[in-house]
Amino acid sequence: MAIFMLAFLAGCMAPDRIPYGPKAAASAGIHGFGDIRIYADTSRNLPETRAWFPVPRHKEVNYLVLSGGGAGGAFSVGALKGQRPEFDIVSGVSTGALIAPYAFLGSAYDNILVDLYTSGVAKKLVDADFLPQGLLGASLLKQKPLRTMVERYLTRDVLAKIATEHRKGRRLLVLTSNLDSQRAVIWNMGAIADSGRPDALQLFRDIIIASASIPGLYPAVLIKANSGDQSFEEMHSDGGSASQILTIPEGWMANSDKVEWPKGVKLNMYIIINNALMPEFSTTTNNTFTVVARANSSLIKAQTRSALVATYVYAQKNGIRFRVASIDTQVAYSMTDPFNTNYMRAVYSLGYAEMENGSLWKDRPSFADTLTALQTTQWR
Repeated sequence: MAIFMLAFLAGCMAPDRIPYGPKAAASAGIHGFGDIRIYADTSRNLPETRAWFPVPRHKEVNYLVLSGGGAGGAFSVGALKGQRPEFDIVSGVSTGALIAPYAFLGSAYDNILVDLYTSGVAKKLVDADFLPQGLLGASLLKQKPLRTMVERYLTRDVLAKIATEHRKGRRLLVLTSNLDSQRAVIWNMGAIADSGRPDALQLFRDIIIASASIPGLYPAVLIKANSGDQSFEEMHSDGGSASQILTIPEGWMANSDKVEWPKGVKLNMYIIINNALMPEFSTTTNNTFTVVARANSSLIKAQTRSALVATYVYAQKNGIRFRVASIDTQVAYSMTDPFNTNYMRAVYSLGYAEMENGSLWKDRPSFADTLTALQTTQWR
């Protein structure tokens, strides 16, 4: 009876949405923006998607992949703080989506990232709703602190600089999960920035917020779309629900015989996992919240491992240079304090130290003894 009443009350508190069907969803676009997104699972129109490839300025293309991981994003920030190449493609998922625009623009924005992930400002993101609204409403935490932070740092000036780099042939990509369609959506953020539309900044911010909105913790984001004469709102949330990393779209991997990479160009893929892939022992308290959180942590690890293995196999077959880095030391973390400053500073220091001493990069996935089992490499 209690479960029934909770479900009933949740339905009563949910705001009405404009109804639309699967046919409209399949052909939906964002009015006025043109070709700014594709579904990760699609194998249609592959020749047209070549417009999403970077324009090679040299014989090598450097691709930086930033994973989800919440507070663990500080690991990426530390790893990127030191010397690194200019990346021709940068992709981000969840916390990686927050980092990606600044990683794309280069070291001039490193201090912003360090401030966001080590100063303690991230603690402001935890603003809980009172019961029953937190349990029966859109999310446990309020969206306003996250939106305020994104609006403060993602300005029109940042958007203009991303547009400039896009015109040079560089690509910035972000992944969201379309909850209505249950499909992963890849957004061409540089194309949005370069659209010249007055609502480009709003859409850009909405996509970043959606990708970083952990389901249940933060509310999903409604993005206006249209199909023919029909207008509606799609519900987008954490890109990590679909995949913790955005490397090669799964539709392309499944149809590798139909995808032709530019000839004479070497693709170097650098993947930073803002999480630990090795098992992390912890005696689990037998209560609902802890068990669910622990199981979700295991699910994320398994999901990330599978995505890495698929990417590695694809890279081996297609001559892509594969490099991966992850948190390879167990750092104390409390699920009840998701943006703990000490934790974020610790993983930031770990990423920075490993980059500096040349132990950051591994040439293949490994999920057990990541400290000793793999050959390490530096940026090169």
